[in-house]
Formats: sequence, structure tokens, C-alpha cells
Amino acid sequence: MAESVQAAPVPYRRVYVWEFPVRLYHWVNAICVVALIVTGFLIGAPTTIQNADEAYRQYWFGTVRFVHFVCAFVFFFNFLMRIYWGFVGNRYARWTNFIPHRKEQFLEAIEVLRVDVTQTKRKGITTIGHNSVAGAIYFLSFMVFLFQSFTGFALYSGMSTAILPGLFSWMVPLLGGDLAVRQWHHIMMWFFVVFTLVHVYLVFYHDYVEGRGTASSMVGGWKFEQKERFRADERRFK
Repeated sequence: MAESVQAAPVPYRRVYVWEFPVRLYHWVNAICVVALIVTGFLIGAPTTIQNADEAYRQYWFGTVRFVHFVCAFVFFFNFLMRIYWGFVGNRYARWTNFIPHRKEQFLEAIEVLRVDVTQTKRKGITTIGHNSVAGAIYFLSFMVFLFQSFTGFALYSGMSTAILPGLFSWMVPLLGGDLAVRQWHHIMMWFFVVFTLVHVYLVFYHDYVEGRGTASSMVGGWKFEQKERFRADERRFK
């Protein structure tokens, strides 16, 4: 009788990467971004909804603007929370991971570009948190977040007496007037569209190729990593 061969267990360990505030920020931000893009399109190019009722009873465009403004406020304060957590969160959430400043991070960035972009290498460095390229792109996206918030509140300041929008009214003359601010606000919206498409693709790509729970980690916070690679990643953060 042939003896059954039992496969050796793979030396994996479960690592808690994304804390609850980071996951909450991610999903609130995702909902706000989608809502802002859709309502932003409608505000930039209003469409007519045929309805037998009187226009003053519909107020659908006012509702679109209201949703846009509410999501803008939620988006802004949610981002302020993420800025704070970048200083007090775990090492995977810290700002040091988003701004490449060490030799190891630049070398890792080259490896990631060879694997993900040029595909001149099949396997590269596997990191538990954000790799150096992702971290740098996220940092760039944070700058765009601020720009969109500032220009959005600057546009809103012309029709609001609230204190917060008024703090950014100086951006209107700085950028050349209300029309210029609207154009910049609309152009940078396309950054969110492209970023979202690439982000979703890469998440599922790495989840399929690496099999480490990349997609599910933003729900439960856990990733799976081989012990040897985990120790290498531990040394990278020192």
C-alpha cells in the first residue's frame, strides 16, 4: 500500500497591518470620492431630467449640489483624521512609509517598477505594508486631496457665510479667478478617476499573484506573510 505523503506546512504567519482608523478612513474616503466624482460631473455638465412635475418641486440639481457639499466636508475632516493617524498609528500607517528617504526604499522602488510596470522581473521585494512606490503615489494623492479641498472650499466661499469655506477664499485670486479655480478643480478630478481604476486593479492583481490577503486586509486588517519575508520586512522598518 502506498504511503500518503503529507505536504509540509508553509511557514506563514498572520500580521495585523491596517488598524481600524486606517480602514475606516479608507472606506469613508472611497464612498466620498465616488460620490464627489459623480456629483461633480453633474455640476460641471448639468443634464435635464424630464418630469411632469413643476421645476420648483423637483429640486434635483439642488440635491446634487447638497450631496457634493456634504461629501466634501466629510472627505475633508476624514482626511484630517488620517493626517493625525499618520503620527500616532502603527508603523504601517506612519508618514515615514509615504516619503522615500532611505536607500532601502529607493532600491525597493526600482524592484517594484521592474515587476509591476516594465515586467522585466517576475518577482520582486514583498512588503507587508505599502511598498515604496505605492507609498510615494499615496503621498502624491494626499497632496491632490488637499488641493481639491482647498479649491472646493474656495469655490464654495463665494456662496456661503460659513467660517471654513471662507478660510480658503484667498485661492480664488491666487489662481486667477473663479473660472480658473473651477477648471483646476475639474482637471484634478480626473486624477481621482485614474487613481481609482489603477488602485483597484493593482489591489486585485497583487491579491491574486501574492495570495497574502491584500484585498481582505482592508476589511479585517490582517495580512499573511511567510516568516522569512516577514523577518526581512521587520529589518526594513528598523
